Amino acid sequence: MLRPPPGLWPNLVAAQIFGAHTGVGKTIVSALLCRTLSETHPSYAVHYLKPVSTGPEAEADDRHICRFAGKRTQSKCLFQFSLPVSPHVAARLDGNVPSAESLIGLVSAEFSKYAKEKNAVAVVETAGGVLSPGPSAESQADLYRPLRLPVILVADHRLGGIGTSLSAYESLRIRGYDVDAVVIFKNEENGGILGNHEYLSDFFRKEVKDNFFVLNQPPAPVLPVEEDQKNVETYYERAVRDKKLGPLATLLVENHKSRIEKLGSLVVAADKAIWHPFTQHQGRSTKDILTIDSAYGDFFQTLRPETSLETSTNPLLQPAFDGSASWWTQGLGHGNPKFSLAAAYAAGRYGHVMFAGAVHEPAVALADMLLAESKNPRLSRVFYTDNGSTGTEVAMKMALRASAARYRWDSRSDDILAIGLKGSYHGDTIGAMDMSEPSTFNEKVEWYRGRGFWFDFPQVQMRNGAWTIEPPTGMESEFGPPQTFGTLQEIFDGSRIGEKYRLYIRDVLTKLVRDGKKLGALILEPVILGAGGMVFADPLFQRTLVDVIRKEPEIFNTYPSSGAPSDSNAWAGLPVVSDEVFTGLYRLGHWSASSLIGVDPDIVVNAKLLTGGVLPLCTTTASESIFEAFLDDDKSSALLHGHSYTAHAVGCTVAITALKEMKGLEASEGWEAYRLEWNPGLSDKDVVSPSPRAVCAKASSRIWSMWSQDFVSQLSYKTSVDSVWALGSVLVIKLRDVHGQGYTSNAAAGLQKHLLNGQAGESWSIHSRVLGNVLYLMTSMQSSPIVLKAISFAVLEALD
Repeated sequence: MLRPPPGLWPNLVAAQIFGAHTGVGKTIVSALLCRTLSETHPSYAVHYLKPVSTGPEAEADDRHICRFAGKRTQSKCLFQFSLPVSPHVAARLDGNVPSAESLIGLVSAEFSKYAKEKNAVAVVETAGGVLSPGPSAESQADLYRPLRLPVILVADHRLGGIGTSLSAYESLRIRGYDVDAVVIFKNEENGGILGNHEYLSDFFRKEVKDNFFVLNQPPAPVLPVEEDQKNVETYYERAVRDKKLGPLATLLVENHKSRIEKLGSLVVAADKAIWHPFTQHQGRSTKDILTIDSAYGDFFQTLRPETSLETSTNPLLQPAFDGSASWWTQGLGHGNPKFSLAAAYAAGRYGHVMFAGAVHEPAVALADMLLAESKNPRLSRVFYTDNGSTGTEVAMKMALRASAARYRWDSRSDDILAIGLKGSYHGDTIGAMDMSEPSTFNEKVEWYRGRGFWFDFPQVQMRNGAWTIEPPTGMESEFGPPQTFGTLQEIFDGSRIGEKYRLYIRDVLTKLVRDGKKLGALILEPVILGAGGMVFADPLFQRTLVDVIRKEPEIFNTYPSSGAPSDSNAWAGLPVVSDEVFTGLYRLGHWSASSLIGVDPDIVVNAKLLTGGVLPLCTTTASESIFEAFLDDDKSSALLHGHSYTAHAVGCTVAITALKEMKGLEASEGWEAYRLEWNPGLSDKDVVSPSPRAVCAKASSRIWSMWSQDFVSQLSYKTSVDSVWALGSVLVIKLRDVHGQGYTSNAAAGLQKHLLNGQAGESWSIHSRVLGNVLYLMTSMQSSPIVLKAISFAVLEALD
């Protein structure tokens, strides 16, 4: 789905009729409902819409509506296929297979026409059952999900109908539909002994309260046709007179008004009760709060700003591209039914079961997958936590314990420090904050101490169409002037100053140790430093930093008798921790971000994309030599860390599903067009062995972005843009900021607001987050090239 169309207008009441099975009487219910609405709400124009119908035109459902739903009901069918078979077969044999996007677009276009009337109601009838395929073979529950219309479910009154009805209801709910009412016909065969309506009444009254309606069976067909039509007309007249669906007609109108009122009240309620993250509430207006009704694919459905909830003829909901990938977690689209089903299965099988001293299948399966797919021979153990911040804290606990044990430090009296990069940030809990230098995030956190040393480093960026590696201000003597490259590929192949990096890093580390500093671990965000400002580090600098630590362990070893590890996969010098919470699991186009700098870390932290944006879960994966540092007869020497929902089975199951999906995208060459654009003519024969200068040639052969090179280049020439870069699904635009305020800068706020206000002449917008003067955008890992092209155009237009 390119962009979910709006499904909510102030003056248009809409409902979708789904059937538990084919032949359950959806058209009878639709006709009776339309006829009832005409009687009970005479000020409303009544519309019946059948998007897809199969079978002879003379027997088409919309014709039945025309004849029996009353003169005030207008009916329309979008696609009528002549063969009486499933829509996906009928459409294929007819040679006219409308795409899901085009079909939903046509439905939305009809709604736009209806909404121009003072008051209108639309009854949309599906074909077959809830999971019956549409013309393009998608199940109807998935096909119509972008609209997310309120549902009236017609239950199955026939033998076996209880099961199909309950299954249909669950299928709708698991996809995020609101089922407002259930309708069923009495089964009068064999004396009515089936009694489906009695059983289902007990069930559904707990789900839809009093909105469970039982109808008498329509008359059996007879000949001649005239007599049959007279019998059917009498049936409808009696049902309307007896007000069989009168309460349902009123319910639809009242629920519509209630939904709009609730949407409009959310921001006021939030302003009173919610403490939002990363938000200064002083002076904040309710206009600054975005109301999200639902989400589908790459888009939120948001309440359109500054729109009258009562009188507007425009849709109230507006698709907004989820430009932060919902804080970096979204990878495979909102409302993905595969994740819903995976979560439901695990919840049904396990719920949540405690993990200390226990195990379950999803936890083992996910651990095995992470270890196998990382292609890192050092890693052997997976520790589960709930989010990236706690995951990095666990990683540092692991690393510092290993260093203290090898170098015989007393952790009770010795201050053991971390090494990292300036601007790095590893989470908001106290321990994670202490791994980062002083910044806006932690300067007013009372327990923050900042236990480490942070290297300044050269950065990668594009300016005026040229890729550059630029040294930190004031460090030109150490690293030389900026270096220019023709392609991003060349930067990953290695810059020309690797030896300068090595000497500089070695001198700094040696001096720190001579000054008495106890350095316990190196922690890196490989390639991209996320929350600290979306900074692109020179891959060679990070690789060289790891090389110096591992190849010159004597820098740190003040106890020669401890010796070097005999196992080549054991940590050397210092444990190397890779914080891939943001950058890992394909966010940069590759399973492991560390592989892009040619490094096999001793500890890796993964989160964000791990569950495809559905549930919180984090893994900290470590080497055997790190694990062994905690082995002791004393219980207090164990890794005493955990939480109640450690390795929760629902999260592990969803994570397995998400990782398989992303691996499937890679294997199916779904990203090949992007790779070829960024690496024209590159093939496997171009791969060479890595060296200190060629950081990781095999990985660099796959350096690519979903954002086009031409678009990135155009951005780099804009007068308001300081620099830009793109990698994997991430695009970063650094705006010029004459005040140099960093995170507290408002330089990007104007662009952010412009994008959120929507595109000229378009009915959609772009939601984004900013980090000071940096605005970043992220796609999911299966975003449509058409959507990306539209976003690129909108960003360029906004900058103009």
